[in-house]
Amino acid sequence: MKNVFLLIFVFSTLLMTAQTRIIAHRGYFQAQIPTAENSLKALQNAQALKVYGSEFDVRRSADGILVVNHDEHHGDMEIAETPYEDLKKLMLSNGEKLPTLKQYLKHGKRDPEVKLIVELKPAKTKILEDEIVKQTLQLVKKLGLESQTEFISFSLNICREIRKQEPDSVVHYLNGDLSPQQLKDENLNGLDYHYKLLTEKHPEWIREARALGLKTNAWTVNDPEIYHQLKNQGIDFVTTNIPEQLLKN
Repeated sequence: MKNVFLLIFVFSTLLMTAQTRIIAHRGYFQAQIPTAENSLKALQNAQALKVYGSEFDVRRSADGILVVNHDEHHGDMEIAETPYEDLKKLMLSNGEKLPTLKQYLKHGKRDPEVKLIVELKPAKTKILEDEIVKQTLQLVKKLGLESQTEFISFSLNICREIRKQEPDSVVHYLNGDLSPQQLKDENLNGLDYHYKLLTEKHPEWIREARALGLKTNAWTVNDPEIYHQLKNQGIDFVTTNIPEQLLKN
């Protein structure tokens, strides 16, 4: 009986001391001096905060260059239909050129303590998605960033392909339509869902994921009250535009 009480005490202590870690959404662009989201400066700002990780979005240009940008378009140019030479002529709002994934990863490598959270955006075909996964993993390996890099995607095919091509990679699913058990069956590492799904519709998924050995993340948490609610539910990570504020809470 004494051993049972000891186990309960240890487990309770672990729950109370477990910390929810912060991921900067598209870098830390809403800093005291604002900068462009997904820019090298936004990544540098996130590194200076010493957050767990900095998230950014990856797309592929018409000539096969992987670039960092959230939207399908850069200005009025559709990235997938435009060569990089044309894309880089249009500067970001902070005066930087549209960064390539290679440039971004090299910058990220300067601070190995901050994880690089790579969101691979869905493409128009499975063949193209598979090629983007292959290119990305080759680049990560070439730069020696396997242990610093984690992956997320709304595309289940992309998540599956990452695990197929690199079984040791960390992959979280974004779309919100799979339960923790389904994610476990897909051999993924965890869920990364919109915060409303985890606070309103399926709050039990955080507990279920933990029981299955999966990690949990919520996006995009820009309200300290929501952050505390998720923290009390035992979530592992939150992705936010206000990392500096949440680090103080």
